[in-house]
Amino acid sequence: MSREIFINLPVRDLEKSKQFFANLGFTFNAQFTDEKAACMIVSDKAYVMLLTEPFFSGFTKNQIADTSKATEALLALSCTSKAEVDSMVRKAIDGGGRHAMDANEMGFMYNWSFYDLDGHHWEVLWMDPAHVQ
Repeated sequence: MSREIFINLPVRDLEKSKQFFANLGFTFNAQFTDEKAACMIVSDKAYVMLLTEPFFSGFTKNQIADTSKATEALLALSCTSKAEVDSMVRKAIDGGGRHAMDANEMGFMYNWSFYDLDGHHWEVLWMDPAHVQ
């Protein structure tokens, strides 16, 4: 069975977050986007639901993680080339995100990372298709 994944992330300012990710090249499914949430399309089977903090809070009994002090997850996105990795991270930082970890060259894999406007940690990576079986 092929599954879809919906990652839900709390955001402080939905419109700013939508613009931030649109600038990185992502689009949104209007059917699942309103003033409380936006469905960001990662692929035909992967989506990130950007939820306003009050709306997000309705889905959990736990506190929302303070991303200025802790990392709640590492969200990894694949790219088709090293240049695309660099471009996405630079756009993220230029768009108000923050530098996370330095670029890491491992020969068969290359990655670099950023924190988005709400402090969520995004790893952007390329893997040599000849190395992956």
